[in-house]
Amino acid sequence: MVVARLKFRHGVHPPEHKELTAGLKVRRMPFPREVLLPLSQHAGRPAIPIVKPGDRVERGDKIAESDGFISVPMHATAAGTVADIELHPHPMGDFQPAIRIEVDPNSAQAPRPRMVPEWEGLTPPQIVEAVQQAGVVGLGGAAFPTHVKLTPPKEGQLDTLVINGCECEPYLTTDHRTMVDYPERVQLGVRIMMRCLGVKRALIGIERNKPDAIEIIEKTLPSDLDVEVMPLTVKYPQGAEKMLIKAVLDREVPSGKLPLDVGVVVQNVASVATIAEVFETGLPLIERIVTVTGNGIRKPANLIVPVGTRLRDLLDACGGLTD
Repeated sequence: MVVARLKFRHGVHPPEHKELTAGLKVRRMPFPREVLLPLSQHAGRPAIPIVKPGDRVERGDKIAESDGFISVPMHATAAGTVADIELHPHPMGDFQPAIRIEVDPNSAQAPRPRMVPEWEGLTPPQIVEAVQQAGVVGLGGAAFPTHVKLTPPKEGQLDTLVINGCECEPYLTTDHRTMVDYPERVQLGVRIMMRCLGVKRALIGIERNKPDAIEIIEKTLPSDLDVEVMPLTVKYPQGAEKMLIKAVLDREVPSGKLPLDVGVVVQNVASVATIAEVFETGLPLIERIVTVTGNGIRKPANLIVPVGTRLRDLLDACGGLTD
């Protein structure tokens, strides 16, 4: 029995503006003419390139190796030719080395045949290794390498996995549509994480402004695991992991400490679905769902987007800007 306040103190209620895309199914955007892949793609050490200009790469091929434990490899997000590995403008505001791939317009963009790991037969360290080699990072915003979260200290008292399906930010509907369009993938990812972490309980926090997501995730809950959906009061910043832990478990993470210090691992719902996809298809993390929305967009959408896609190509895929 979970005793929870299902809320946290303070918080704000900005206008949601989710109505433009909340009801739109996820669709795949056309492949752009080029993708630009910064070697610093996550909160950790930048990857080390293993390709050179002129090399032909197929979708999903490894193009950079991880550099240490808090690092992940990078993979080609589209088939084409490595054009250059040079300094390019980076989202952090400076210039960073990046691999630029000219996308082959004649390619079917079918990945090479891959070996799909049977996760049921893997030990937790083997699951962690597979997740790291697939380049999985947190998709909630921080981009922290996911395999690190799957490797808690042995001396900890980990007891609960919390899945973050809040998506409390205005406009965004990617996590919402992940839960509605891919609920079985979410549930498989939860199962894999629980097995890897050795926990017996998982809680899925979803804000009440997503009733369709709450309904379908509840309908697809596994009968053999202790997994519970926690409908939450709509409030920002509920998606922050410390706020979410307070809401669903009434546990306070001390200042300067981590969720592990109160027995919890928090994972974004899109990251959970990505873990499942790795063990369903063998493909690494080479794309993600992106919400392109607002009154300035001609055709708002939730798009499956190759990593490294330029913003102008996202706008073009949505019909461009309004007057």
